[in-house]
Amino acid sequence: MEFFTVTRTETADVVLVGAGIMSATLGVLLKEVEPSWNITILERLDKPAQESSGPWNNAGTGHSALCELNYAPAAADGSVDPTKAIGINEQFQISRQLWASLVEEGKVPNAEFINPVPHMSLVFGDAHSDYMKQRYAALGNQKLFERMEFSEDRDQIAQWAPLTMNGRTPGRVAATYSPEGTDVDFGALTKHMINYLKENGAQVEFGQQVTKVTKETDGSWTLSVKNRLNSEHNKTIRAKFVFLGAGGGALSLLQKSGIPEGKGFGGFPVSGLFLRNTSEETALKHNAKVYGQASVGAPPMSVPHLDTRYVNGKRSLLFGPYAGFKTNFLKQGSLLDLPLSLRPDNIYPMARAGLDNMSLTKYLITEVLKNREAHIASLHEYYPEAQADEWELITAGQRVQVMKKDAKKGGILQFGTELVAAGDGSIAALLGASPGASTAAPIMFKLLEQCFPTRMGEWEPRLKELVPAYGVPLNSNPEVADEIMAYTAKILGINN
Repeated sequence: MEFFTVTRTETADVVLVGAGIMSATLGVLLKEVEPSWNITILERLDKPAQESSGPWNNAGTGHSALCELNYAPAAADGSVDPTKAIGINEQFQISRQLWASLVEEGKVPNAEFINPVPHMSLVFGDAHSDYMKQRYAALGNQKLFERMEFSEDRDQIAQWAPLTMNGRTPGRVAATYSPEGTDVDFGALTKHMINYLKENGAQVEFGQQVTKVTKETDGSWTLSVKNRLNSEHNKTIRAKFVFLGAGGGALSLLQKSGIPEGKGFGGFPVSGLFLRNTSEETALKHNAKVYGQASVGAPPMSVPHLDTRYVNGKRSLLFGPYAGFKTNFLKQGSLLDLPLSLRPDNIYPMARAGLDNMSLTKYLITEVLKNREAHIASLHEYYPEAQADEWELITAGQRVQVMKKDAKKGGILQFGTELVAAGDGSIAALLGASPGASTAAPIMFKLLEQCFPTRMGEWEPRLKELVPAYGVPLNSNPEVADEIMAYTAKILGINN
C-alpha cells in the first residue's frame, strides 16, 4: 500500500488541473476579469500541452465545419440541415476573436500558432457526390459559408489539391473548397497563454498529480497533490474553485469529487495513429486540409483527412487518423484507467451505450487489425501517387468519448464535449473530444456563465473587449460578421 504523506497546505482562489488548451484558456479569461485572484495550475507531466493539446497529438484543424462532413449529415430523405455546422463555425469565430485580441494586446507574442490553410471536403461515387451537392446547397447561402465553392470538375479540384487527383482512376468525384480555413498549433498557443499567466502571478507547477478531491463544509475544495518527482513535497491545496481540465484524466477526478452532477458518466477511450510526411518537397505540393467521409460506425474524430500542417514553423503533411483501442485515458496514462473508472452508477449506462454502438466496436476491431500495407492503401484513396517510404506512423493523443445516462435509452455514447459543473458552481470538469481545442473559448465562456452567474454582469465589459461579438450570432448579422472576420483575419494573418 502506498502512503500519502502531506508536507504542507496551500491556498488558492482557483486551481486548474491540467496544463492544456482548456485550462490555459480559462486561466487567461479569469486573469483578465479578476487579476487579483490567486490561480494555480497543476500538471502531472513536465511541460504544458503534452497530451491532446500537443501539435502531433491532434490534427491542428481550426474546426469550423467548413470541411468536416459529420457536422452536416444527410437526413433519411437526403436533405441536409445546416444548423449544427453553423453552430460549430460560430464557436470557432469566438476562439478566433479571443486569440486575435490576445495577440493585439501583446499577451500572446505573435500569431505564428495559426496559419491559413484552405479547408476542403472530397468524396467519391454517385451517392456521396449527390450528398455533397446537397450539403453545399444547404451551407453555401449561409453568411459564414459564403466563400465556399463546389465542383465536380476534376481539373478544378486538381487546382485546389493536385495530390488528391494526380493518378486517380476515372469516376465521379465532388469537392468543396473554403479559402478561410486554418491550421492551428494548439501546443504553441497553449504555451504562450501559460507563459502569460506565469508572468502575471499564476503558479504553474509540473510533475504534480491530483489524487483526491474533497468538498469541505464551507464549500471550498481540498486537493491532495502528489509530487511525482519527490514524495517529500506532497501537499494539499485548499481552493474556492476547481476546474478539472485534465483531458482523459478529468473523468477520474470528477468521480472522486462525488458531486451528484457527475454520476452516471463513463468514458470510452479511442487511440489514434497518423501517417506523417516531413518531406519539404512533397509538402509544398499540397496546401489544404482535405476531409472525406467517415467509415460506418467510426467516431467523428476518425474521419480520414489529408492535411497540411505547420509545427514549429515547418510545413509537413499528415494523413489519418487510424483508430485503435487501449484502455488508458491519457497517452501517458495507465491501462487500468478504464476498469478503474467503472462505478455502480455508470456500469448500466455504459453497457447500454455499448450495445447501441456495436458498429463502433466492429470498426475499432477492423482498425486495430490493419497493418502498414492497409494504412498505405487508405492513404492512396486520397493521395493516389503517395510514396510509402516518405510516410512514418506516429501515435496521436488519446481521446475519451463520453458515455452517460439517458432517460429513454438507459445510456448513450456522446461524440463531442460535455461540461459538467456542480450546482453551486464551485467545481467543473470538461469531458469528451472533438471539436475540442478549436472551441476552447466558447466552452470556457459557457463555464463562466454556469459557475459564476452573479459576476458575469461585472465581467462582461472586459469579456466583450476580448471577444467583441460576444453574444452576437455572426451568421445572422452579416455586417457584424464582415467587420469581425476582417479584424481577426488581419491580426492573425489569415484569410478573411
